[in-house]
Amino acid sequence: MRNIEILALVDDDDTFIFVTKKIIEKTNHVKEVKVFNNGLDALDFLKENLKHSSRLPEVIFLDLSMPIMDGWQFLNEFVKMETEYTKKITIYVCSSSISPHDISRAKSISAVSDFIIKPITKDKFSEIILQL
Repeated sequence: MRNIEILALVDDDDTFIFVTKKIIEKTNHVKEVKVFNNGLDALDFLKENLKHSSRLPEVIFLDLSMPIMDGWQFLNEFVKMETEYTKKITIYVCSSSISPHDISRAKSISAVSDFIIKPITKDKFSEIILQL
């Protein structure tokens, strides 16, 4: 099983962030978890660190419904800059939405690896790590 240096949680739900961080910590497969409460903060961080691959996350768990910049807006901007990143960044959309339209739309975006319906369990997280 592979270890992850940096994983980013992009979500405005404090409870989800708290629980997911605890699950991630229990697996001992992630060295650092960065938290961003909206897409704009995450995007700004990525832009600032475009050329510093060691600072970029390997995996992003992205919520769709957030204030300031939602997950869809983040993905639109992320895709525009995708060729500029010096590191492969794997994005998982993590949402409480069970809408087939949202799932289909997310999976149609090349930057999205999968759509995960909240909450993330320890088993699901371990499964994700195995796929990396």
